Amino acid sequence: MDSSTLVDLCISDENEESEANDVKKGAKHKAKKHKNVGNRSSNALESRKCKSDVTDQEDSRVDESSLSSASRLSPPPLCRQFWKAGNYEIGLSKASIQNGKNHLRVHPMFLHSNATSHKWAFGAIAELLDNAIDEIQNGATFVVVDKIFNPRDGNPALLIQDDGGGMDPEIIRQCMSFGFSDKKSKSAIGQYGNGFKTSSMRLGADVIVFSRHNKRKLTQSVGLLSYTFLRQTCHDRIVVPVVDYEFNTSTKTLEPLLSHGKENFSINLSMLLQWSPYSTEENLMKQFDEIGTHGTRVIIYNLWLNDDGNMELDFDSDLEDIIIGEAQKLFESSRLSKQITHHHIAYAYQYSLRAYLSILYLRLPQNFRIVLRGKVVEHHNYANDLKFPEFILYRPGGNMEAAIITTIGFLKEAPYVNVHGFNVYHRNRLILPFWRVVKNVGDSCARGVVGLLEANFVEPTHNKQDFEKTSLFQKLEARLKEMTLEYWDFHCGLIGYNQKKHNPPVPVPPQQSLLLDSCLEESALRNHCSTNIDSISHVSARRPEKSTDYEQIEPQQVFGVKRKSRTDANDVQHKPSDQPASGIGNQWQDEETMNLVQENKKLRAQLLELENSEKQLDLKVKQLKGELEDVQHEYKRLLAESEAINMIKEEKT
Repeated sequence: MDSSTLVDLCISDENEESEANDVKKGAKHKAKKHKNVGNRSSNALESRKCKSDVTDQEDSRVDESSLSSASRLSPPPLCRQFWKAGNYEIGLSKASIQNGKNHLRVHPMFLHSNATSHKWAFGAIAELLDNAIDEIQNGATFVVVDKIFNPRDGNPALLIQDDGGGMDPEIIRQCMSFGFSDKKSKSAIGQYGNGFKTSSMRLGADVIVFSRHNKRKLTQSVGLLSYTFLRQTCHDRIVVPVVDYEFNTSTKTLEPLLSHGKENFSINLSMLLQWSPYSTEENLMKQFDEIGTHGTRVIIYNLWLNDDGNMELDFDSDLEDIIIGEAQKLFESSRLSKQITHHHIAYAYQYSLRAYLSILYLRLPQNFRIVLRGKVVEHHNYANDLKFPEFILYRPGGNMEAAIITTIGFLKEAPYVNVHGFNVYHRNRLILPFWRVVKNVGDSCARGVVGLLEANFVEPTHNKQDFEKTSLFQKLEARLKEMTLEYWDFHCGLIGYNQKKHNPPVPVPPQQSLLLDSCLEESALRNHCSTNIDSISHVSARRPEKSTDYEQIEPQQVFGVKRKSRTDANDVQHKPSDQPASGIGNQWQDEETMNLVQENKKLRAQLLELENSEKQLDLKVKQLKGELEDVQHEYKRLLAESEAINMIKEEKT
């Protein structure tokens, strides 16, 4: 073993120096017996103060004996198939106890078991893109997903890169650790501080991260999370080599940031050069040329294979896409191909990354792009594909503050496609794509009925592929099922089926158009629908049942029929034929209706306020950009002046 400083990830800075010296002695002793091992068995890691929320991790010293015993074990074979890669044992290590207190060690097997939360490879890629989307607030304008090659072996690797604010030395260590998250914004997608680890390890055995941060001072960091390294060196804990560089304003060069000593830096660097795709420091630093002034570059290599021994991510079938080959073959060979083309997005998203990314986010800023293999992904708002749309106000638990508008309608291809379900988003991120709330139904029931909503009142699971099964979620599922069946019963005749239920429309006073306008504007704000408000001028409002968790907005001109409301014993069905003219005016005196009108006035006021805020922010951004350009020009001028002065000084000397 190399004579190196071995520092555990979860050790406080104050004990770092003494601990490093203890381990260093053990390392030197081991090096005398195993000179040919070199750096491969080193257990180095750049350390920061531990803030893990798993347990209280007190100061402790690395156990020499456990490191020595790890070196004696023969490296287990590394299986390249993800679902089999966790089947190995390297022996149990003793828990480290110092001063009567336990010290937590995270075993490398946890990297694999933690990643199994992602059953689907695209779900793991989405987690990595979420980090880039969260960087929009720090100026990110793009995220790139592409295939590159590992220079060591020529095998494909997955690249994900953004031009966000980047990570400073402290943040990159939090990123590589477990349970850290400083995303406090309500709009942030990431919450748990676990997504990077689970997603990267689900896609490949190893990941290297390059990040350049240029806020208060320019720093750049490189970190390596390598399952291969930990397996081959038989480690009984997770260690992550990290090196940092800082821009020296005096010399105008990037220099190593030696926060924990020169030797510690050298050991971490040697591990990076041995186990990463880049064998020299020069090649390692060239990766920052691709980043620019700020941003993050993630490279996942040693990608997993499927059960057939082929790459799980297929880069060759479509040079502008990334395909999950097994899923595509499943759809092409199934009976679904006889009913619909497997290229329909409702099925294509399961095997085509381009299709999935097009619907992954409900809203994207106009200046932000997702670039997949050199081509921009077109954002696809599914609400724009609906014919005969209907908008229903849903109030979870009767709470108007959390009210959302659910859009429901027929696919434009209906009835020729056998698709139905809801795209359910949370904080702008798709959690459940085409969620089938109606199951085991016959007679083509619900065929072609799809919907869209943003449910921020329920919490997603850690892999962001489902929601926690709370009572609120169960109520939402029941209500969406009712919406689907009701919509089908009253409107299936519009796509050629025998209509089951009819109910004449109720005339609506012209002043009620205010209600529709505000509701539809709110719907557009939430779902970016492109519905032409001017073409819809009528609304039906009805008394809800006891739970009072929804109101319906129906475009009468489009449908020509009105859905029958669910009523209790006191409800009255109004029909134009037997309702006097004066009764129409009395109808809108209903207390519930007036409440709805008032709520929609509030929504309109909120919308206007948001629009004004957006305009003010746009002006501020333009102002700041102008100031930034002025500063840059001044900087260039001063730099040129400084260079001229230096030249004059050199000539004089």
